[in-house]
Amino acid sequence: MISERKFQKEIDRIIANAIREDVGDGDHSSLACIPEDATGKAKLLVKDEGIIAGVDLAKQIFDYVDNGLEVDVKLHDGEAVKYGDIVFYVSGSSQSILKAERLVLNAMQRMSAIATKTNKFVKLLEGTKTNILDTRKTTPGIRALEKWAVKIGGGENHRFALYDMIMLKDNHIDFCGGISKAIQTTQQYLSENSLGLKIIVEARNLQEIAEILENDGVYRILIDNFNYEDTRKAVAMIGNKCLTESSGGINLETVRKYAECGVDYISSGALTHSVYNMDLSLKAM
Repeated sequence: MISERKFQKEIDRIIANAIREDVGDGDHSSLACIPEDATGKAKLLVKDEGIIAGVDLAKQIFDYVDNGLEVDVKLHDGEAVKYGDIVFYVSGSSQSILKAERLVLNAMQRMSAIATKTNKFVKLLEGTKTNILDTRKTTPGIRALEKWAVKIGGGENHRFALYDMIMLKDNHIDFCGGISKAIQTTQQYLSENSLGLKIIVEARNLQEIAEILENDGVYRILIDNFNYEDTRKAVAMIGNKCLTESSGGINLETVRKYAECGVDYISSGALTHSVYNMDLSLKAM
């Protein structure tokens, strides 16, 4: 996984680019009708229910726009919220509050939706050894926000991008000429380039599980699109030789059954690509 420093740089880039995109050469609506020295106060109002996420991000956005803005946080990232709750108050320059408003809302609404959905998976996995993982199926340009939201919801991050973990999927295997060749060629590449990246290998059937196990150095096997019975067989075959991960259309209705097959992880692209934004408003007071 990427370092906290690198992750923060991603967040900084997202904020800077989003303000550039939205504000451009000025928020002319506010500049036209609100005096430069006018001050005010607004509240972040919840009009939904779920897990709030993006509070710390909102503080960073307000600080980027105007470090004179003051944020009084009442509910923190990861807390359950309901209709009518007030997450925070922000006070200071009225122009600055309005300049930051849309980015704060857009980000928090999506992050809260992801955290809420992730938390539903987490609760369904209680009592098992299985953890829920996100994927790279994220919105281009804001991956860091979406993966942050997964962690706030109680999930774990898979690899952040192509550069921080090796994942040999079906196309890699087929293009390379087979499972063993793909694993061995990858290990040689890592050695030659002094890279300490972990290797995950996808299996499409039990025969491929067996072939993967003939090779050393595999960190995790991705048991992809298996039914329950074959997943249990795969877990038994793998034993303690490496970690296991199930994936492939697993949803809230099926996640518990896959966990009960004994896998260490379940990955779901739906955590980030299939959510409905939480309804939040920033209201002047």
